[in-house]
Amino acid sequence: MSQQTDTTESETASVVVVDYGLGNLRSVTRGLERVGATVEITDDPEAFAAADGIVLPGVGAFREGVENAGPYREALHEAAERGQPLFGICLGMQMLLTDSEEADHAGEGDVKGLDLIPGTNVRFDGDQKVPQMGWNELNVEREHPLVDGVDTVASETHRADGAASGGSVDGEYAYFVHSYYAEPDDDTAVVATTDYGIDFPSIVANEEGNVFGTQFHPEKSGETGLTILKNFVDICLEE
Repeated sequence: MSQQTDTTESETASVVVVDYGLGNLRSVTRGLERVGATVEITDDPEAFAAADGIVLPGVGAFREGVENAGPYREALHEAAERGQPLFGICLGMQMLLTDSEEADHAGEGDVKGLDLIPGTNVRFDGDQKVPQMGWNELNVEREHPLVDGVDTVASETHRADGAASGGSVDGEYAYFVHSYYAEPDDDTAVVATTDYGIDFPSIVANEEGNVFGTQFHPEKSGETGLTILKNFVDICLEE
């Protein structure tokens, strides 16, 4: 099934939100529309190639997410190889990694993620209250257009309204709900961290920069989340 929604922008990014049965699709869609995207919610992997960018949302358990996303695995890998921006949110971000301890904790054995960002997801094991639920600060560790914004001049060559990019989110607060967090194999995959007893990666990206994810929910993170979504839309227009 699919739902097409239109915006009034004279030139917009076309974004597909993957409907694999787990995810806050309506809230993500509304957030993307607010920052100028034309959004299609779809369960058809053949729709991915025509889009400027792809969003993989998600709430729930890692095993269920990976199993539900199984029919889309090949299409998501092909999108990443084409250089399309692929944005994972919360569970969607965790699914970008190789595997997760969550399945082992649940007695479900080894469950493989999409392996687009090598690494694993591990459970908070200190004195923190689990899950982390609420607002926490983002600390940007390296440059990436998702957190810094696409260069305004470059963006204006694609935007008829000359709108600037969203900009930096360093030191801003976002909304989290999670018990597990990403541990990429390569530290350079870490774009931003957040302190919750330990400094954990709250934004990660692959080496090429086109596959990335946030542990927090931008659609629930107020102006900070809208900045992230605006930066994502601008990245899509750059491709």
